[in-house]
This record gives sequence, C-alpha cells and structure tokens, in this order.
Amino acid sequence: MTATSPRPAVAVIPGASVGRALLRGAAGSAPPAVALVLGIWGNWAPSAWTDEIVTIDVARRSWPQLMELLGRVDAVHGLHYVLMWLVGQLNGGLNEFTARVPSAAAVAVAAAGLSWLGRLLGGPRLGLYAGLLLAVLPTASRYAQEARSFAFVMAVAVLATGVLVKVLSSPAGGRWPAGYAVLIALLGWFNLLGLLLVAAHAVTVILRRPGRRVVVRLLLALTAGLTAVVPLLILAAAQSSAVGDAAPVTAGTPFNYFTWLLTPGQATLPTALKLLLTSTALAALALLAIRRHKAPSLALAVGVPWLAVPPLLLMAVSLGHPLFAYRYLLFCLPALALLLALAATVVPPYQQLLLVLLPVVPLYASHRAIRQEDSRQWDTHAVIRILRIHDAPGDAVLFSGARCGLIATAFKEAFTARPDLGTDRTAATLGTLDHLPATPALLQQRLTHTPRVWLITCNHLSADARQAAIRTAAAQKQALVRGGFFPAFHRSAPGVDVTLEQRSAEGAIGRWE
Repeated sequence: MTATSPRPAVAVIPGASVGRALLRGAAGSAPPAVALVLGIWGNWAPSAWTDEIVTIDVARRSWPQLMELLGRVDAVHGLHYVLMWLVGQLNGGLNEFTARVPSAAAVAVAAAGLSWLGRLLGGPRLGLYAGLLLAVLPTASRYAQEARSFAFVMAVAVLATGVLVKVLSSPAGGRWPAGYAVLIALLGWFNLLGLLLVAAHAVTVILRRPGRRVVVRLLLALTAGLTAVVPLLILAAAQSSAVGDAAPVTAGTPFNYFTWLLTPGQATLPTALKLLLTSTALAALALLAIRRHKAPSLALAVGVPWLAVPPLLLMAVSLGHPLFAYRYLLFCLPALALLLALAATVVPPYQQLLLVLLPVVPLYASHRAIRQEDSRQWDTHAVIRILRIHDAPGDAVLFSGARCGLIATAFKEAFTARPDLGTDRTAATLGTLDHLPATPALLQQRLTHTPRVWLITCNHLSADARQAAIRTAAAQKQALVRGGFFPAFHRSAPGVDVTLEQRSAEGAIGRWE
C-alpha cells in the first residue's frame, strides 16, 4: 500500500452503536436512581435510635451552641453535624425523614461513583453491574436511612478510589492529584477511620507499579490531604474519651463482618436465608478467583485491597484497643459490589443467571426487615405512641439512661405538654451530648406536684454508660418510692421500657397487650 492509498472503510453497525450508547447511559443513570428510590422508600418507618437522635438534637441547636459542642466532644462527626445543621436551616427544621434524606443522596452518589469506577476498570457493563449491585444491597439502604455520616464516608471513598484510578491511568497528571487530595481530606473529616482506605490505595499502587512521577504526585496529594486533617486529629485526640465501646474481635468476626456487608444486623434475616445470601456471594468470589485471568488486572488490584485491607487493619488495632464496629467499614461495601459485579462479567451466562436469582428472596426479605419500626436499637416510635394513647393532663416524664432524655428534645412536638422532671440543664445549654440530671432534692420537689410520671428507660447502652445509668436509675427509683409512686403500667419495646408510675392504685390501666 502506498502513502496515498486510501484506508479500507471500517464497517459501522448502527444497532451495536446504539446498544453501546444505551448501556453507557444506563450505567450512568440507573444505579443512582435505584439507590435514591430504595434509600427514601420507607425511611420514615424505622424508629430513630441513639445516634440519630443525637444528630437531630445537635442539628437543632444554634450555631454558637454547635461550635461549643464540637470544641468539647464529638468533633470527629463535626462536618456531618454542620451539614445537617445547614439542612435544618434550609428546610425550616429537621425530623426523622429530612434528617435521613441526605444519607440517601450520599448512597446515590456512591452508586453513581461506583458505576463510573466500573466503567474505568472494565467498561460500561461492569459499571452498570457494580453500581446497581451497590444500590440494591440492603446494607447500603440501611445506612441510606440513617442520619449519620457513614453513607457520606462511603460516597467519598468511592470517588477517591475513582480519582486514584484516573491518576494511575493518566501519566500527564492533570488536575486529578488535586482532586485526590481534596477527597482524602473530606474522607478524614467525615470519619477518621475512613482514612484506612489510604492503606488499601497504597497496596493498589504497589501492585500496579506506576512510574516514579505518578508515585510522587500521589504522595504529594496524599500529604496535602492528610495535612488538612491534622487539626481534627489533634482535637479528636483530646476528645478520645467520647469514643464509645466496640465489641472485641473474635475468630468469627471476619465471617460476621462479611455477612453484615450483605445484610445488616438486628436479626434482619432467618439463618437459612442469611446463609443462602452469604454462600452465593462467596461462590461468586470463588468463581472470580478461578477465572481471574479473564478479569481486568487493574480491577482486581483496586477491589481486593479495598475489601480486605481496612478491616484487617482495624481488627489488628482492635486486639489492643477495641474499635471494630461494622459501620465504620461501610466504605468497603462498594469494593464487595465491584468484585461481585466483576465475577458476573467473567462467568458463563447460566452462572450469571444463578448468581442473580439465588439472592433475590434473601435480598427482598432483608429490605423489608430493615424498614420495620422496631429494626433499630431504640423503638422511639413505640414510646411516643404509648404516651399519645395513654397519657393524661398533668403527666410528666422521667428519662433513665445515657442520652435517653434527648428523645424529648429531638421530638419536641411529642413532649411539649410533658415536663421532663429528671433534667436540670439541657445538653444544648451545657455544650455536651448529655443532659445534667436533676439532683435528688430537685427531683423530689418536682415529684410532689405531679400525680403521674412516665418513666422511660433506655437499655441499649455502652458498658460505661450502663454503669452510670444504673446509679441514676437507683436514685430515681428511690425518689419515686419516697414520693409514694408505684408501677401501674409497663410496656417493653426494643431498647426501651415504659413504666407509668402513679400515687394511687385506682385507675391503673394494666399491662400493655
């Protein structure tokens, strides 16, 4: 062929081009749309529990009160609190629904980001599969319906991993390293334990062995991002006493954690369905391991460390200082979705069909379970409902248990006409997360003017909080006995007990049925 010879025409198949365009469009739009719908579906049904009640209470404080709180405690959640405060200001207030919607949006961003990452690693099909799988996993929906920072950590982790891939794939660099620095800073400010992702990224870089210039750019970006987190690290170190308890690591922790990634706790599934779901996922990963030569090597270098390194590091640290709580590792859930999607792209069609059909029933059952009213640690809806049905004019409330009194501040409308006898000063005025309890003398004085008291006891407490709650409960019971009160009605709900204390046996309404 001479230099002037025309090149042979390349046949273009219109149907194939349209199909690829539709696949790219679906990969970009379907995952976030599904994630957002599932995140909002039924988010008003589950009762707000301890941590969510704290979020609502803190977001309802004035700006000076919020800044005072973060200077004393819980600065590690400060960025999320500020975001929720802004949501409350824009919305004219905050309730369970509006407090949870931002988390649903964050999960939608995570699904969109994972779809983008999948396209970078293996094309539109991998992107579509990975994004949709993350969107439909019950654990993603569970934290899309929780007014805490964990969904935001997951979203930022996905975006940071996508930017890492762009840096590794773009020798020229461009603006991607600066974006990586910003995302690492955001990751740390949303939750310091999210920075465990950096260790997974380091393993990915080692496995890929990019050129020295790429490594230097990444190190500079990482240094800038971590430097931006240093003020939070210093403040958090001074507030370390505010860190709650975590269960000790045992031999069963890795399997339990893997199961939690697929379906969250609180007995959301019968054992048989949970085993079916877990076995299907493990089988998919085993098939991926067998057929790994058919998978893009970069996808494996990204997904495997992301899934494995952060939990292993946290388990190792927790052997000396218990920190291992599953929710801290929610940002590893997209890695599992990515690897399961990758498995679906390398197996024959009949195996793909099995991998889709086998988990349908467990996934549906888990989605239904996490949307039940009593699926959280505290059933605050039951408390409010009991008071609405059975209270009488002049009734008061008495809360027992750490942060239990925040129920009244987070749900002011339900407690407007029911004075809280056990609080001397509120947490908002103190700049803390706990109310100042009334002294025995003050409580006794208040009881003399009250015919009936609803004693609300919160039981889902950490070990330290439980000891303090026992002492407070003993003092409250003593004050009630001295005031001539005795139990006339009792009802237990998940995480809470509700007891009506009154002075006379006449009119006792009996046990709840």
